[in-house]
Amino acid sequence: MKILGSIFLVLVLLGVGSFVWASGKANDLLSRTIDVHTVDFPVPYPVDPEEVAELGLSPEQADSAAFARARQRGQHLLTSRYACTECHGEDFGGGLMVDDGMIGTILGPNITSGSGGRVASYTPADWDRIVRHGVLPDGRPAAMPSQDFERMSDQELSDLIVVIRSAPPVDAEVASPSLGPLGTFLVATGGIPLSADLLDDHLGAHDVSPPLAEANAEFGAHLASVCTGCHGPDLSGGNVPGGDPSWPPATNLTPLVGGLGDWTYEQFASVMREGERADGSPLLQPMAGVIAFTANMTETEMRALWAYLRSIPPTATAD
Repeated sequence: MKILGSIFLVLVLLGVGSFVWASGKANDLLSRTIDVHTVDFPVPYPVDPEEVAELGLSPEQADSAAFARARQRGQHLLTSRYACTECHGEDFGGGLMVDDGMIGTILGPNITSGSGGRVASYTPADWDRIVRHGVLPDGRPAAMPSQDFERMSDQELSDLIVVIRSAPPVDAEVASPSLGPLGTFLVATGGIPLSADLLDDHLGAHDVSPPLAEANAEFGAHLASVCTGCHGPDLSGGNVPGGDPSWPPATNLTPLVGGLGDWTYEQFASVMREGERADGSPLLQPMAGVIAFTANMTETEMRALWAYLRSIPPTATAD
């Protein structure tokens, strides 16, 4: 009994010591500052001066047209590509990202102009840091999944800001993220990577505007940038970094037999709009939830994405 008691005590001490180490390591990772460039862009993007002159628009009419166009573009981005509402709620007043006793509780903050909103004082540079770099205005890493948004152009980010700023104010205080014991270990050991650490470049310039919306691989590459968070930088699939353990490995999207290698465009478009495979079986999470957005893609966007997926090099799925 004494031996068993001694073993138990040693295990307890090891466990406590490991947790103390993990807590310190996670705190260091979350409290450090990351150097990010400073950018600026207009919100909204103005109407081209030549068009203003051609249409004979007054300054007020030009401003109104710029706002209306930006809001229309931004609304399409929100419903077809950039799933902001999945974390911040349909009204942008806050939403649930993770709620697990062992992992922790991570809530999407309130990003409206109401009481408790976090972005009232945000400049374009602040929006750039949090959205495209996963870094808070004070330089600390955030829970924002920015690997999906790093290739967003300045104009697209500006359009999204217009939509968010024009949303009705919501009065809601949303708690800051808190980690459970397992979440603490996973952050400390890299099992839950911070998006700021997944990005290679925090100082390089972003594209000012997206490629022309044409059914080609160039535009498709831009669209596919939101797929990399699950399918990997080369879209070869595999386990989703930091994903729910119940999620299956992400499909290899490169032109390999067994992935999408023997698919037709019609099959691809049907799955992306209906959420069912060719054999009638439903897609699993997280892709099942993505269909609510891809179903709203235009035909040009869908064909551009397909053109890009057929153009990239075949790459074996990592073990």
